[in-house]
Amino acid sequence: MKIGVILGTRPEIIKLSSIIRELERLKNYKELNSIYKDIGSINYFIIHTNQHYSENMDKIFFKELNLPIPNYNLNVGSGSHGKQTAKMLEGIEEVLIKEKPDVVIVQGDTNTVLAGALAASKLKIKVAHVEAGLRSFDKNMPEEINRVLTDHLSDYLFAPTDIAKENLLNEGIKEKIFVVGNTIVDATLQNIGIAERREDIKKFVKLLSNGDEYFLLTLHRAENTDNRERLKSIVEAIVEISTKYDKNKIIFPIHPRTKKRLKEYNLFDKLKNENIKIIKPVGYLEFLMLEKNAKLILTDSGGVQEEACILKVPCITLRDNTERPETINVGCNILVGANKEKIINGIESMLKNAGNWENPFGDGKTGKTIVKILVNQI
Repeated sequence: MKIGVILGTRPEIIKLSSIIRELERLKNYKELNSIYKDIGSINYFIIHTNQHYSENMDKIFFKELNLPIPNYNLNVGSGSHGKQTAKMLEGIEEVLIKEKPDVVIVQGDTNTVLAGALAASKLKIKVAHVEAGLRSFDKNMPEEINRVLTDHLSDYLFAPTDIAKENLLNEGIKEKIFVVGNTIVDATLQNIGIAERREDIKKFVKLLSNGDEYFLLTLHRAENTDNRERLKSIVEAIVEISTKYDKNKIIFPIHPRTKKRLKEYNLFDKLKNENIKIIKPVGYLEFLMLEKNAKLILTDSGGVQEEACILKVPCITLRDNTERPETINVGCNILVGANKEKIINGIESMLKNAGNWENPFGDGKTGKTIVKILVNQI
């Protein structure tokens, strides 16, 4: 049996890491454990579209996570949605024709996911979508379009929760839906263990925070960064928070696009005060440790919402909607949009509820469950 794993961004690598580790564990077995049907051995390969390319992500990143280097790098890079997806389709198709896998695995909602699912389905290769059924119900988000189309192209839909399954059923998808939990739990628990054994990472966090409590801020989505009024309102809220909660520094690993927009809109200098520490983007393991040790997280990232929930850190989401409603339902997250007063009031509310929730995303064994299902289904 041969499985293709298609990825292209750091979140995809993270969320597929437990699946890749399980495939790596099984690939040299002559006869699989009795929990699998008798299919001989498992072989797999990784296609990296390089949708987001950086030296750190593509070499050091795989090494730090103890993951094998991808078999294929397509070096697609950034570009318009059409141009980027077209280049991916061409490259992925060539590899799939050569490798002839039984199934390809894609994860999430990026252009890589859509291109991988589309290329495979046209070649009559089965598609497995990890994190199927997530919906923000906002078609203005490119990610929402990618999610919906990929789900309707897929043969195996691995929904993280019953809410995600219900979304699929409501769209007329009735078969091959498996509620398995979310691989972000696997990744967070496995990789925080790696980070906690690294003395250099622990030292980095301690030096950065100076041993003080801190809030962690991430901001990168176009709906915030490319809208001057929204970005201005968020900046004003952050400045006020830095004064109101002056015993808690705000650590802000700044995304290059966000920094560019802040300067374009003459907002960057407003964030210059002793309680706001703006730093360059950090590696995944460093960021995990920053999350774990934060008193509270402010973010517009979907993955960070999940990680905060798993790590028992209160989360404030700077968006008007979320495809992770489970985080709202269990009380670990609150939606505040870009409204200054809602952001400030949300912090006060969430600090009172710190850590008082159950993780809704599974037990940390989702990667193994997905591999087992695929092996026994195909």
